[in-house]
Formats: sequence, C-alpha cells, structure tokens
Amino acid sequence: MADIANRHFDLEKIRNIGIIAHIDAGKTTTTERILFYTGRTHKIGDIDEGTTVMDWMKEERERGITIVSAATTAFWTPTEGLSKEVEHRINIIDTPGHVDFTAEVERSLRVLDGGITVLDAEEGVQSQSETVWRQADKYKVPRICFINKMDKLGADFLATIKSIEDRLGANPAIMVLPIGAEQAYVGNIDLLTRKAYRWGGDELGAKYDVGDDIPAEMKDKVEEYRHKLIEKIAETDDGLLEKYLNGQEPTVDELRAALRRAVISYKLVPIYAGSSLRNKGVQPLLDGVVEYLPSPVDLRQVKGHNPKTNAEEVRLLVEDAPLAGLAFKIQNDPHVGKLTYFRVYSGKLTSGSYVYNATKDLKERVGRLLLMHSNQREEIKEAYAGEIVAIVGLKDTGTGDTLSDEGKPIVLEKISFPEPVISLAIEPKTKSDQEKLGMALKRLMDEDPTFQVKTNHETGQTIISGVGELQLEVKVNTMKADFGVDANVGAPQVAYKETIKETATGEGKYIRQSGGRGQYGHCFLRVKPRPRGEGNEFINSIKGGAIPAEFIKSIEKGVKESQENGIYLGYPVTDMSVEVYDGSFHEVDSSEIAFKIAASKALQAAAKNAKLTLLEPIMKVEVTTPSEFLGDVIGDLSSKRAQISGTEEHGKATIILAMVPLAELSGYATVLRSMTQGRASYYMEPSHYEEVPQNIQQQMLATSTFTGRVE
Repeated sequence: MADIANRHFDLEKIRNIGIIAHIDAGKTTTTERILFYTGRTHKIGDIDEGTTVMDWMKEERERGITIVSAATTAFWTPTEGLSKEVEHRINIIDTPGHVDFTAEVERSLRVLDGGITVLDAEEGVQSQSETVWRQADKYKVPRICFINKMDKLGADFLATIKSIEDRLGANPAIMVLPIGAEQAYVGNIDLLTRKAYRWGGDELGAKYDVGDDIPAEMKDKVEEYRHKLIEKIAETDDGLLEKYLNGQEPTVDELRAALRRAVISYKLVPIYAGSSLRNKGVQPLLDGVVEYLPSPVDLRQVKGHNPKTNAEEVRLLVEDAPLAGLAFKIQNDPHVGKLTYFRVYSGKLTSGSYVYNATKDLKERVGRLLLMHSNQREEIKEAYAGEIVAIVGLKDTGTGDTLSDEGKPIVLEKISFPEPVISLAIEPKTKSDQEKLGMALKRLMDEDPTFQVKTNHETGQTIISGVGELQLEVKVNTMKADFGVDANVGAPQVAYKETIKETATGEGKYIRQSGGRGQYGHCFLRVKPRPRGEGNEFINSIKGGAIPAEFIKSIEKGVKESQENGIYLGYPVTDMSVEVYDGSFHEVDSSEIAFKIAASKALQAAAKNAKLTLLEPIMKVEVTTPSEFLGDVIGDLSSKRAQISGTEEHGKATIILAMVPLAELSGYATVLRSMTQGRASYYMEPSHYEEVPQNIQQQMLATSTFTGRVE
C-alpha cells in the first residue's frame, strides 16, 4: 500500500466524493475499478467472488450488498483537461444502496463536497436513486452521473438521460456518446475533444486507445450533441454566451472552466457512460471528478452557530483557521476500539491533543489519528482542513457532533435521520447472554442513529427498532458474530405512534400521608397537537412560584416517561406540545417523585380529553411487473389500503407507484412472486406517518393487552 500518511496536498488538489445510487446499480464495482486504476489496489475486487475491498464485512460479502459506508483515499493524475498531469488526492466514500441503510448515505453526504451518482443503463432512474438525489440536494452536493452497465441487454443511454431530466429534475450536460450498445458497446466519444476512447485490447481495462476515428454513422450525431453541450455550458456564463451568439466557438479550456463553475453552482450535471464490470469508461469519469467536482477551496466556507451566543459563525475552509469539523460516523473496531470518523473543515487536528466538543460542551482527548482504507488503517500525526480521518480515543462524541477550537467554538448543522418504522422483540437465551446483550445494543446504537432500543415495561421485553427488516436482521447477526450474543427474536412489528387531535387540559394530584413525611405533587398541564413530524415539546409557563423551579424537571421527566410508554395503546406519543401552567406544592411534603407521578396523571387526563389517535408508517412502494400481471398486482395493492399514485411503462414491464401502510405489507414478497410467476419485483422505503382508520383502531383496541390505557 502506498505511503499516503506523509503526503500533504494543497486544498485545490483534494476531492471529497461519495458514490451514491440505487441497489445493484454498480457502486461498489465502480469504486473497485477506481481503486485499481489509481494504483490503490493491485487486483480488481469482485462482488460475486467476495473479494471486494470496500465491502469488507462478512455480512456484506455473503449478501453481495454494501451495509456500511467505507472510506478510502486514492490518487489520480488526469490525462485530459485543465488539471492534466497534476496529481490529485481523491477521498472516496462508497455508500450502501439499500434503503434500510439510508443513515449511512445521509451522514456521508453531509460531509462530502461532491458525488458520483451511478445509474443502471437499462433501469434508468430508480426509487433509491431518487431518494439519494434528494438527500444530496438537501446538503447541496454537486454531482456527476455515471451511466453504468452500457453492455447490458436493454441498455439505453438516451432513455436514461430522459429519466434523469423527468424524475430527478436535473439539467444534464452530456459529455460522451457511447460507441455501440449492449454486447456491441466498446467505448465513448468525448464530445468536447471529439476523441474516440475504445477499450478491449487489455482485459483489465487499464490500457485503452484514444483516436480521432469517429465511426462514420456517428459523425452527425456527435456534432449535434456537441453543439447542444456548448449551448448548455454557454447559457450558464454571460461572457461565453456573448462570444457564442457572435458566432465564435469558445475554446475547450474555456468550456471546461465554465462547466466547472456551473457544476459547483448546481446548474449542470455532467453525464458519463461505461461498464464498470467490463472495465470500460472509468478513467474519463475520474478525469471528470478532478475537472468538475469541487475542492474544499471552491466551497470556501462552512456555516454554523456559536453555542454560547447562538450567533451565526463562519469558518473559512483553510488550515490556518480555528479547528472545526464534524463527527459523522461511529464504528467499533475489534482491534482499536471506538473509531470516530471525522471531516476536518478548517484548521488542523493533532494526535494527542485536546479538542472541544461544542455540541455537548465538553473536552475530549484525541488519542490517535488514522487514515482509513476500508477496514485497513494507517496512523498519521496530523489531519488538515479538507481531510477525512478516523479518531481513536473519543469517549462521549457521537454522530453529528461538532469538534472545534475551545476559544472559537462553533456548532455545525447536525445530520437528520429517518425515524424507525419497524421493531421486534429480542430476548437473550441465557444469563450470560443477558449481560452481553446490553453492551452489544449500546455499541450498535452508537454506530447507527436509526437503530433504537427500548424496554417494554408491560412485558419486560427488549424492543429493537429500525427502518427495515433487513437492517434488523443484520443487527441480530452482528450481535451473534461480533459480540457472541445468542438471542430469540420475535416477528417484526409495525412501529405505530400515538398523537392527539385537539387542545385540552388535565390536572394531576398525588397526595400520600402515611405517618411521618408525606408526598405531595400537584400540576395542571395543557396539551396541543403539533404538525406531523415535528416531535414533542415541553413548555414551562409557571409564574409567581406556583411550583418551585426544582420540581419542573421532575414534571418534564414524568411527561416524557408517559409519552415513551404510551397512553392509548402502549406506543410512543409524538407531535405533542405539553405546557405546565399551574399547580401547587407543600413546603414539607413535596418531592421530585410526587411531582413526577402527578405529571404522569395530568398528562393521562389531558390526553383523554384531546382525542387520542394512532399513527402508522406509510411506505412508498414501487412494483415492477410484466404488463400481463398489471391488473392482478393493482387489485392486490388496492386490497392492502394502497393509494396508487401512477404507473410508468418501461419496455415490456410496468412500474406501479403506490403509498401503502407498512402493516399491510407483511410477507408481500411471497405474495407478489406467486401472483406473477416469480417475474415481478418490488422496492419500498419509509415515506411518512398517517392516521390509522377508525375501524382498524377499534379492532386494535379490542384485542390490545395494554393496561396503562386511559379509559
């Protein structure tokens, strides 16, 4: 492995990029080719053989999918463009495509400067491509597209570009035209230089031919698309547009410089093509990464707020600014313990130094600094602005925390994660498993913010929750393999939530007198519904010392515990504002526990008057089926309370788009297979929460064993 620890690059020559896409579009295969062509590896990894560098977990290799985002560093010297023959450092994060691991994508996009979106040339833009595209929009990540699998049966370059325009709303700048398609695909024509790139002489694709021999039947098409490309680039730059309208063609270097500015300001998305599996088209993509995706210098600054004054703070992305960076991922490594993945935005970080966690207002010691290459590590002494490193030794820092200079504190924008929609009960098999289970669950929660654990006080069971069945299955397997925990697992359950529909008040009183000192707590609460997805809030409106300040925390604790345990059917309460506005106390008998119990009673009373209702997770479902089964599939979806939002023709298949309650989708894969002779497939992801129909709520009430219900 090359010694990269001592190679300190200028910021202009650094690219922090992520590879994002739908499952099976070829992200990991593309990353493996990038590592091979940049000399980072000496053998091409293969998913089917389980020899990939980036998918290093046993679980990933067995399933052939990416589960955790893996970081690595490579070096590339472009053969074309304004930066040709200058070595650049590319920090790459390969992200999962499966929706169950969407947190990995979310946190990676938060710290990246640019992205490569990989699309399947036959499938076009698929659901998860759309989801990750929107995530990248949220964090304003400039990207380029790589239309992969050009050699696949049914590959259609121009149809895929149309789906980029229609489904992603992007403005594509077509950089290449493929020579041939499907089995006949051999390479691309670069539209800016009119050069033909052909692969095939070298089986590994490291060598390729570049020439001016454009096939005769493509010459008119090349000129037509080149003209469109120049027009698109000129439209983003007033100087070039004037030159172009006056009949002068801008130079290739002028076009490249203007395109770079347009990509960084989200006006254009360059489109490349290739076949990663067949080792074609990856090198021009790397040239495009260096040429058009931003360096930290292009982004200039990062914004946050001062935790002490709440005023907006700005940091320039340079080494001589005060330290600021974001911890975006926690990983437990069997060899070195807890690893905190960290993006350095400004300043520098030294091993052995102390840093200030501005999010939690505490100091931490940086033990060691590591450069990661997937699951291999290289120790370094310092990390500079623009780098992505792993820190060993941080005890209390979690995902989304900001580390900064204590004298110049800043808190950067946190990372938002989707809520869990599915849960299952887990019980350790033996007493020794019981002890190991707690530690394993804590570690897994630290690593994955979408994975949550709580205890059901009614049954004493431990309930784990997440965004999908696959995610929970992987967690259970990890507990067994990495922590040696043997456990019995229940069937997956839908993660319902409770909320209220009206404003109401309630009184809670707890008085006990049993000789000696008694107990006295008394409060009035007002509850109000909040907009869907906004969560709970607690407001203290006590005036004139009706309740002493030291008991307000106990009231809040009682409210929170009741909300977590449920009031209606035992599910967590959400989107509720609770205000304590009056009450009374006893000089001697009032205590924290008395006010906590009083608050719980008051919340129950207020909720009873506020029309409690149940919310259920709704999934965005996309079913791809041969057209002859369309009627059957739609009929079956309709019986599952689905709202069909539309259909799209895709060759001989039809894609059905629908919103379906998760509760109706248990065992759907088997039903769909038997209905379509195994020829249909489906994909689903969490969309939002919606109220459960009253008739179903009544059935659930009739069969519920929950004892804490308000009657």
